[in-house]
Amino acid sequence: MASYTFKTNINCGGCRSAVTPFLDRETRIKKWEVDILHPDKLLKIEGEQVKPQEIIDLISKAGYKIEQV
Repeated sequence: MASYTFKTNINCGGCRSAVTPFLDRETRIKKWEVDILHPDKLLKIEGEQVKPQEIIDLISKAGYKIEQV
């Protein structure tokens, strides 16, 4: 299983709720969490055969900024 970390602008519970449908419908993502208390608002993803660019595309479609760290 691959693990990736991204810097985002997901900074509150409402933002987290907005990205949830995008991340939850991707079946290759097994686990994800956003640390909104971290200065870089880190999104951590664990998944199988999912590529970082695919995650970036999902979060961008939800209207948020994201970059891999």
